[in-house]
Amino acid sequence: MLKAKNILIGISGSIAAYKIPILVRLLRKAGANVQIVMTDAAKDFVTPLTLSTVSNKPVSSIAFDKNTGEWDSHVELGRWADLFVMAPLSANSMAKMVAGIADNHLLTTYLSARSEVMFAPAMDLDMYKHPSTTNNIEQLKQRGHIIIEPTEGELASGLCGMGRMEEPEVIFEKIKNYFDKKSVLSGKKVLISAGPTYEAIDPVRFIGNHSSGKMGYSLAEALANKGAEVYLVSGPVAIKPADNITKVVNITTSEEMYEACNNIFEDMDIAIMSAAVADFAPKNIAEQKIKKGESVPNIELEATKDILLSLGNRKTDKQLLIGFALETNNEIENAIIKLEKKNLDLIVLNSMQDKGAGFGHSTNKITLIDKDKHPQSFTLKTKDEVAKDIVEKIETLI
Repeated sequence: MLKAKNILIGISGSIAAYKIPILVRLLRKAGANVQIVMTDAAKDFVTPLTLSTVSNKPVSSIAFDKNTGEWDSHVELGRWADLFVMAPLSANSMAKMVAGIADNHLLTTYLSARSEVMFAPAMDLDMYKHPSTTNNIEQLKQRGHIIIEPTEGELASGLCGMGRMEEPEVIFEKIKNYFDKKSVLSGKKVLISAGPTYEAIDPVRFIGNHSSGKMGYSLAEALANKGAEVYLVSGPVAIKPADNITKVVNITTSEEMYEACNNIFEDMDIAIMSAAVADFAPKNIAEQKIKKGESVPNIELEATKDILLSLGNRKTDKQLLIGFALETNNEIENAIIKLEKKNLDLIVLNSMQDKGAGFGHSTNKITLIDKDKHPQSFTLKTKDEVAKDIVEKIETLI
C-alpha cells in the first residue's frame, strides 16, 4: 500500500533524529517516495548528507540558498506530500505549530501542507508532562493530526520515563496502517469466525480440538487495520482481541456459532469462516458428571450444523464468502470440492503434512484457491503475515 506514496518527513531538534534514517530505509524499501525537511537544530543530531543518501533526494532546510540562488518552495513541498510525518517533534517546534509561528523552513512547509499530519513527540519526561506540552498535543489532535505516542524508556538526560520517540519500525507500521485504511476494504462489514467449539459430554467434559484461534484473530486485526468493520465470533481462546475490532461475540458450542453467524450474515459484505467447528457433538448431554466405573460409557454422536454451507446457500452476488480447509490427503482436490459445494469465493487450504502449519502453531503455510481453481501457494510464515496475504487476495476479489 506504500508503493508510490509521497511521504514528507519533518525533523526538528532532538537526539531521536538519529532514528530517522532507519525509518527512511523502511519506507523506501516498501516503495514510497521520501523527502525530508529539517530545522538547523536537527542537523546537530543527524546530517543532511546521511538523510539525502538514504532518501535519494536533496534535503530541504532553507527556502533560499544564497550560494546557488535556488529557491526551495515550501508550498510545493506541502502540496507534494500524501502524508506529512513530523518526527521527531520537539516541544519547541510543537509549540510553534500550535501558534502558527513560521520562523523556519520546516514550519512554513507545515503551514502549507494539505495532507494529513502525523507527529511523534520526543523530549525529556518533565517537558512531556508539562501542562503547556499536554495542551499543545491536545490542540494538534483537535486539528485532526495523528499522534504517535512516545514510549517509556531511558532518555538522553539519563532519566527513565515517558518521552522517548517510538522506534522507527513502529512508526513505519503506523504509516503503513494509515494508508491501509484507505483501501477498498475501508468501511466494509466483515464477519470472522475463529477458534474451536466445545461440545459438552457432561457438565465437565467436552469434545473439542486444538485450535488456538490465532489465525482468525490475526485476520480480524489485519482487516480492522484496513478500515473494515470487523465482527468477530469467537470460540474459547486465550487471546485478547485488538482494540479496533468493532464487536466480539463469544460462544462455546457449534450451535451458538451457527446462530451468531447466521444472525448477522445478511448485513455483512464479507464473511471469513476460519473457526475449527466440531463436525460432531454428543446426541445426549449427561446432566451430571459421568462417574468412572468398570465399563466405558458409549457416547452417541450426531452431526453438527454446517455453518459454511448455510451461509453459502444464503450468499448474494454482493457478498464474498471465504472458507478454510484443513486436509490430510488429496489436499487440492478436496479443497476445490469444498469450494464448489459450499458456494465459496475463496478457500484457504492448510495441509497437515506441512510442518509448522495448522493447529497450535504461531506459523502457517497456506494455498489460496479462488473460483478459477488456480492454486496460489505461499511459504511458511507467521500467522500475522499469512493474514496479510489473505487480505491482499480479498482486495483483488473486491
